[in-house]
Amino acid sequence: MSAQPQPAGDADLAAVGALLAEPARTKVLLALADGRSLPASVLASEAGVAASTASHHLARLTDAGFVSAVTRGRHRYFTLAGPQVAELLEAVARVAPAQPVASLRQGTRVHALRYARRCYDHLAGRLGVAVADALQERAVIVADGGAGFTVTEDGAGLLAELEIAARPGDVARCCLDWTEQRHHVAGPLGRDLMERVLELGWVARDAHTRALRLTETGRTELPVRLGVRLP
Repeated sequence: MSAQPQPAGDADLAAVGALLAEPARTKVLLALADGRSLPASVLASEAGVAASTASHHLARLTDAGFVSAVTRGRHRYFTLAGPQVAELLEAVARVAPAQPVASLRQGTRVHALRYARRCYDHLAGRLGVAVADALQERAVIVADGGAGFTVTEDGAGLLAELEIAARPGDVARCCLDWTEQRHHVAGPLGRDLMERVLELGWVARDAHTRALRLTETGRTELPVRLGVRLP
């Protein structure tokens, strides 16, 4: 007689809390929050720990399903296991107290992240919220009760001019920005939008963080093409 499966209990929030309670692990997760794949050596530097310690933390995060690993040649690269992990980090960040800024370098980095950054695969920060505002003001998208945005018929045409494929009625997920406490555009439309502004050179990646830099081209084109009021 086969054993009956045991019913699942409440979500084990304490297990998630235990993973996030270690500062080095949270630094690893935040370093991966923009969807990049990074080797253990870079993550160890980001976390400020020895390589052996980073390996231990990465093993914990991998076993918990927060991080995925892939081998390329002689190296292993780590990435977030999926957008749901990035969403968790954003949700926790919205209720977490801010860390004190201890140096000019740290302050510059914090300012850059708050202005514009990659939130896994879409544009976040003050600039991301400003883009979402502009798309709504131009009726490219309309809010559908807080769950997301819906692409309008005129909006699909405007997005097509930017070579972003979207159909009228497509639903774009909204993501509550942890620094601004307002929504930016996520989901497939958010991903395609960020990929396009990167291709057009309106924003540029930072080599070492998930921050994005608004370029001079972007300063001109975002207000003209999308009506963005730059923060």
